[in-house]
Amino acid sequence: MTLSTQFLTMLAMIGMGSLFGASLDTHNRFLKRSKRKSWIVFINDILFWLFQGLSIFYVLFSVNMGELRFYIFLALLCGFAAYQSLFKKLYLRALERAIKITISVYVFFVKAVRVLVVKPLQFLAATVLSLLLIAGRGLYALLKWLLAVLLWLLKNILWKPIKMIFLLFWKLLPKKVKKSVEKLYNKLAGFLIIVKNYSSKPIKWIKNRKK
Repeated sequence: MTLSTQFLTMLAMIGMGSLFGASLDTHNRFLKRSKRKSWIVFINDILFWLFQGLSIFYVLFSVNMGELRFYIFLALLCGFAAYQSLFKKLYLRALERAIKITISVYVFFVKAVRVLVVKPLQFLAATVLSLLLIAGRGLYALLKWLLAVLLWLLKNILWKPIKMIFLLFWKLLPKKVKKSVEKLYNKLAGFLIIVKNYSSKPIKWIKNRKK
């Protein structure tokens, strides 16, 4: 390994040590260990350490083909210590500001979508529904009026001539035919009364049982 490669390896590992410190603070900031269940914390820690180990090895492999030396661990430790002493407070402040800005942008975006998209759609839907209800009521009133007009026409224009023709035809019938028709009518009326009386008895019995 040449001196330039060793120098680049030292710089890369110092940078990775500092990056590891920042990543650890970011991980702890978002994980919130006291509010999480222990198994969730355990899984997140395992994934975090695996990712950090793979990242460091990838950088090391890119710089010196993955050759391990004792000074590599010292460089990582120096980078982590430099972050803790020099950059930690500054990074945490920047992280909190970035989180607040992100939350503010998200809240603004949600409010903008609600004002510009959701509320107009709600107003449009309410307007369309109101128009449909008004149109339905108007159509119902129109149909009701047309039905009333049709019934009036049937009663006053069609039924009266038919009634007059029927009465005239009834007067022209022989008396024997009239008597036969009247007897048949009386029999049918009596039969219907009997059926009505018999059908009303079970209904009355059921109502009395319920009481």
